[in-house]
Amino acid sequence: MEVFIIVLILLALIGLSNVVHRFIPFIPVPLIQIALGALLVIAPIGLHLHMEPELFFLLFIAPLLYNDGMHAPRGELWRLRVPILLLALGLVFATVCIVGYSVHWLIPSIPLAAAFGLAAILSPTDAVAVSSLSKRIHLPARMKQLLEGEALMNDASGLVAFKFAIAAMVTGYFSLTAASWSFVVIAVGGLVVGAVMAVLITIVRKLLRRAGLEDETMHMLLQILTPFLIYLIAEEVGVSGILAAVAGGLLHAVENERMAFTMPNLKNVSDPTWSVILFILNGLVFVLLGLQIPDVSRTVFVNPAIDNGSAIGFAILIYVMLLALRFVWTLLFSSGGRWFGNAEQKRPSFRMLMLTSLSGVRGAITLAAAFSIPLFLENGDPFPQRDLILFLASSVILISLLAASIFLPLLAKKTSASDTAEKERLERAWQLEVMASAVKILQNATTEENEAAVNSVIGDYKLMMQQLAQRGGSMRSLMQARRDDAEVRLLALNIERNYVNNRLESGQIGREEADSYLSMLEQLELLLANRTSVGKIMVKSIWRRLKKGASMLTARSKSALSASEPDRSELRALKMQCTQAVVNELSARCEQVRDEAAEGVLDHYRHMLDRLRRFTLGSQRRDQEFVEHRRELHWIAVQAERDAVQKLFEQGDISRELAAILRRMIRNREASQIELYEMS
Repeated sequence: MEVFIIVLILLALIGLSNVVHRFIPFIPVPLIQIALGALLVIAPIGLHLHMEPELFFLLFIAPLLYNDGMHAPRGELWRLRVPILLLALGLVFATVCIVGYSVHWLIPSIPLAAAFGLAAILSPTDAVAVSSLSKRIHLPARMKQLLEGEALMNDASGLVAFKFAIAAMVTGYFSLTAASWSFVVIAVGGLVVGAVMAVLITIVRKLLRRAGLEDETMHMLLQILTPFLIYLIAEEVGVSGILAAVAGGLLHAVENERMAFTMPNLKNVSDPTWSVILFILNGLVFVLLGLQIPDVSRTVFVNPAIDNGSAIGFAILIYVMLLALRFVWTLLFSSGGRWFGNAEQKRPSFRMLMLTSLSGVRGAITLAAAFSIPLFLENGDPFPQRDLILFLASSVILISLLAASIFLPLLAKKTSASDTAEKERLERAWQLEVMASAVKILQNATTEENEAAVNSVIGDYKLMMQQLAQRGGSMRSLMQARRDDAEVRLLALNIERNYVNNRLESGQIGREEADSYLSMLEQLELLLANRTSVGKIMVKSIWRRLKKGASMLTARSKSALSASEPDRSELRALKMQCTQAVVNELSARCEQVRDEAAEGVLDHYRHMLDRLRRFTLGSQRRDQEFVEHRRELHWIAVQAERDAVQKLFEQGDISRELAAILRRMIRNREASQIELYEMS
């Protein structure tokens, strides 16, 4: 029961971290999660969770790296194979030698073999940390692929070097020949075992399908179990389970591309399922990291034999050495510009080299490996300076994350905005891409019953996309036009409200009919209002509701939920009258002064009036089914647009400002749909 409660608390912290990030977006989510995990340990609730390295690698690293392998661009990884291997192998072993000797020289109490072990676990970058940061930072595409490819491969080299360094420390014996041969066997063996297991699981899935077992849920379960099976079998054989998981992910990516045609519904189940799993696992990695840091730091700070200031200084100095070594290594082996896809440039710029160096963040893999350091040597003596090694490893992790979070956005940010036309073109392109994602979702949702409605909604989107593509204005000018349009729309809603209240006071309509209509106007006001006006509108809305009384509110709610067809007809008739009142007033306004926003809203109301008239003249049953299908499809499309904006923002493709602009435009379209469908 206690473990279950701890898991619930950790999951709640993951959700809380994303809420906090909405208010302080300049701090990356991983750092917020580490801080929340640390606060949970510091809080006087007695929560302490010991990290089991073997379980950590199996439960978190295996599925995360398997998924990274599945989504890694295979062609780009092959083209970047030379720089990836230079970073994943060459830089790792250079780090072990140079940083290992340096640590032993700086801190003589750490034996040379133990210093090599510390350097080995600090040498690999963390794939989870790299992908989490790259979602928020605008790194060049080629650099993202290089860093992700490096992080996929360098874990094995770093952990193998760590294994032999610790073995040499514990036993007092080390053989370079044996270590080199063992590394080849473990690395190549891991890739082979992962590939073989992936092929076998693919064959099993095909046999199940041939036997008629095509249930998507069962195949999804097999897909979830795959990385754990591959990792466990590889480790049991004695090879790298990490590389086996990566190889399995790469091969299953090919099979999943084929399954998209043979089992299209599986992809619709797989994508959201993996999205939830990865969201939880990524969050737990950093929360668990935060849980370990206070205890590690406390052990060092309370130890009188260790000077606290010196320990912190050593951690900073080790990170600077790692950063400098990565910078120099990249500089030496990047002549010709081939690392970054630019064969004409002889050497990458200083900015690009600093981006590559700072992007080498360390993560939970480093700390998990540090916790696997044994407590005692073979002769029974305590492992020398184990607590200090754990402190230095955790400190370097934090420093690397902080440095990347602070300096990468500054370096990755585009320094010049001289090409304004190109920037505006890209802004419009993002909005078109968001709309295109909605069209794609609608196409996948087509059935025999709703085909006509799907074509109609897709036609609406294609018309909007065509109009946007033909406009020459920038996204900012479009946004200004949207704001002007929203102001006039709010004015039009006020005209409608005054018309309804006048009809109610004169006794021409009933209270329930007026309340239903005014409720719809309140929804539209909230959607159309900007952030500064939402609070004001909500206060006015609450005041109006209080004046009506609780009993009247309940009666109105029941009426709205169970409105009969004659009630709908009365509401449509009232909507036509209100629409005509707005048309009359805005027409008079446009005759006096030219107002593009007022003319646009006037066209909107005229179009709505025409739709309402045609609805009342057609076959009600057939039209009602068509309208219901359109209503449902429009909500699906709007949600698809929101999901697309959120995904683009999380990937770092669009800024927070542009995401807000796109969401605002989506809300405006949603308001128009509510206005049309409430009266249908």
